[in-house]
Amino acid sequence: MPDPLLIPCPHCNGLNRIPAERLGDTPKCGRCKQNVLLSSSFELTEGNYAAQIKGDLPLLLDVWADWCGPCKSFAPTFEQAARQLSGRCRLAKLDSETNRNLAGQLGIRSIPSLILFRNGREVTRQAGAFPLQSLLEWLRSQGI
Repeated sequence: MPDPLLIPCPHCNGLNRIPAERLGDTPKCGRCKQNVLLSSSFELTEGNYAAQIKGDLPLLLDVWADWCGPCKSFAPTFEQAARQLSGRCRLAKLDSETNRNLAGQLGIRSIPSLILFRNGREVTRQAGAFPLQSLLEWLRSQGI
């Protein structure tokens, strides 16, 4: 039997051990009892960043700003991807205006920017908004 996956809770940052075969069973957090896997994106902040990039399920981060037109037009596409990728990849959004220090630490030079994390490390990034099929193809090329 394979080792369970370690997945941080998007609500309380608690680390949960979830067997891979149970990912489709709407697993609950052992600490706060809320859903660990969401079918929507969640908010990433300077406060939860370190906890959320960890874990065995990849995390796709959308760095955006409220004043950015392309960011706003990409938001529904990102939410569609979150629904389609639940259990395979977690999706989060980082408001670059509210979290300026973290955006600077991540080296954000243009928005929207997508950053893919695996096991606490950035593996790739992509600047700009694109259609759902292009986003899914890009993620497939990354093994998701």
